[in-house]
This record gives sequence, C-alpha cells and structure tokens, in this order.
Amino acid sequence: MSEKKIAIVTGASSGIGLELTNTLLARGYQVVANSRRISSAGTLIASDHLALVDGDIAEQEIAQKVVRTAVARFGRIDLLVNNAGIFIPKPFTDYTVQDFNSLIRTNLLGFLFVTQYAVGQMQKQHAGHIVNITTTLVDQPVAGVPASLPLITKGGLNAATKALTMEYAGEGIRVNAVAPGNIETPMHLNDDHDFLRNMHPIARMGQSSEVVDAIMYLDAATFVTGEVIHVDGGAHAGKW
Repeated sequence: MSEKKIAIVTGASSGIGLELTNTLLARGYQVVANSRRISSAGTLIASDHLALVDGDIAEQEIAQKVVRTAVARFGRIDLLVNNAGIFIPKPFTDYTVQDFNSLIRTNLLGFLFVTQYAVGQMQKQHAGHIVNITTTLVDQPVAGVPASLPLITKGGLNAATKALTMEYAGEGIRVNAVAPGNIETPMHLNDDHDFLRNMHPIARMGQSSEVVDAIMYLDAATFVTGEVIHVDGGAHAGKW
C-alpha cells in the first residue's frame, strides 16, 4: 500500500475542484477525480497518481465506482471532498419541481452515496476525513440574492457535517465543511462581478486557491472536526 495520502474529489473538472485536484497532486496525494465528463474535459490527464471517473455522482453506481476505484488503484481513502454542487438563485415563488429535483439530486444525492461508500471504507481503516463544500449564504443570507431552495440543501450539508462528526469521531473519521463566498470560477463567468465582490466586507471575489487553502488546513488539522470554515471575506460575520 502506498504511503501517499489518497483523496477523492467530486466536481473536479473545473473551478474549485480542479484547483484542489492539482494542489493535492502537487503535494504528493494520489487522487480519484470525478465529474460527468471529466475524461473529455481536457483539464486533467489520467496518470499513475490520478484516476479519472466519468459520471454523475448523484447516481449510486457512479458513487460506488469512484470509491471502488480509489481502493483498487491506491488501497485506501484518506480524504473525500464533496465539491460537486449547483446553485440556482431565484425568487422563492418561482422555484419549480425541476429546480427542486436538480438541487436535491446534485447537492444531496451527490453527497449521500459517495459519502456512504467512503465512510464504509474509512471504518475499515479506522481513519479518514470528509470535507463538504457549502456556502456562506447559509449563515448570512443577502438581500437581493434570493436562494432559499439551494440553501435548504447547503444548510443540510452543514447540519450533516456536525451530525456525522458525532456519529463517527469514535471511529477515527473527521468531518468538516468549507463555506465559500463568491469565488472566481466558471460558475460566475457571466455574472455581475462588481455586485458579487461587494457582497463581502473584504470587497473582492475570492480565488479557488483560497478555498483550497482551507481544505488543506482542515486535512492537516487532526484535532479539528465538526467545523465549518467560512472563506468569504467576512460575509458570515454580519451586516455591513
């Protein structure tokens, strides 16, 4: 078995997931990276240290394949980062059944299955770490950014982070979350960046590397579990 740490990253073909995958590889991790079409995205190239698994992580069989690939290729799972997610902001009364199903599917089923399988492996190891990517808006909603339905899902992940901490701390498994503000990623490519940067007391957009810094801190901080770290320029702290 390799002495390198083994990580799984979902939503890895762009944005925060891509930055994280490259950082993990640069720091000596072996990685299984997943997104719907990661093999053809052209942003990551499979290697001895990187396995690519195509498919929708909300599908139970894809989640199982991701975890099985990590164990078969690299022998264990030390870190799972549940990064795949979608965000649909709109007035509450405009949400549709399709919006609901899309958000539940990606943000919750995309967390549920892969985490279940990863926890099963981590229990065998008596060690492991899970990081969930949520959003600062859970703690500090902003007037002018109606997003109640996605916040049901992301707020649920914050709650699950704490619940899983209590459930599995005795088995050596840590669970944390990172709650970003507005990060310069393809998700915000066509949005009003002036508006987005002014949603933070530190009046700029964040960088993917800054979210990755928080994830790497959490992975190294072995006495930290049940934590939600806000990488949001202070937006969670209150109204300004």
